[in-house]
Amino acid sequence: MYEISVEKHFDAAHYLRGYKGKCEAMHGHRYRVVVKISAAKLDDIGLAYDFSDLKRHLNDILARFDHACLNDVPPFDRINPSAENIAATIYNELKGKLAADPVTLDAVEAWETPHQGVAYRPG
Repeated sequence: MYEISVEKHFDAAHYLRGYKGKCEAMHGHRYRVVVKISAAKLDDIGLAYDFSDLKRHLNDILARFDHACLNDVPPFDRINPSAENIAATIYNELKGKLAADPVTLDAVEAWETPHQGVAYRPG
């Protein structure tokens, strides 16, 4: 089994509705997103999955979040843009983009700072 990982960043503001603390006020992060997929075998040129394709799919998703107030961007106009919800949203959108490929989407990590992040893997 091969595990393929890519990492991308985006900058965005957000606030947590209903949170009792400083994160209820608008603030920003440089989010780090790590995607992990797996493949059982290599193709005829020795690749499990092309990094460029995975980065392109991830960029397509992250483009609408970059330099935005996440609370104004669907689905975060309805749900809190917590790291947990960001990771799950990216996972669910990326899963659709990878559906026809011979890979499994294992996890999406969303890091708000270098010291705190969330990994989402459906149970």
